[in-house]
Amino acid sequence: QVQLVESGGGLVQAGGSLRLSCAASGRTDSTYAMGWFRQVLGKEREFVSTISWIRGSTYWADSVKGRFTISRDNAKNTVYLQMNSLKPEDTAVYYCAADFSGATYRSNNYISAMLYDYWGQGTQVTVSS
Repeated sequence: QVQLVESGGGLVQAGGSLRLSCAASGRTDSTYAMGWFRQVLGKEREFVSTISWIRGSTYWADSVKGRFTISRDNAKNTVYLQMNSLKPEDTAVYYCAADFSGATYRSNNYISAMLYDYWGQGTQVTVSS
């Protein structure tokens, strides 16, 4: 069984920075992608950023491009999300997601939540104006 443990959320003023971490434990020998989604109460979960473990390529939502950076530590099976220039509209619960089945790789689609088979518990990010 796989567990994803997130950390790093919190409260920050607009323009500030936060760094989220997500560590995967358990059966992690077949990681295909790890990334982040976010959700505001009453809205659908939306894609933020992800990294392909096989291709090494990274993907971002237009709303965070240039402000957020995703990176990984293969040895620790951990993915990080560095969030700079935060805006109040970035306020959400951020969820770590991982694909161990290969669905993202086979479809070459890394932004659909349906293709990720493991999820973290979520961490709250609140940006005050």
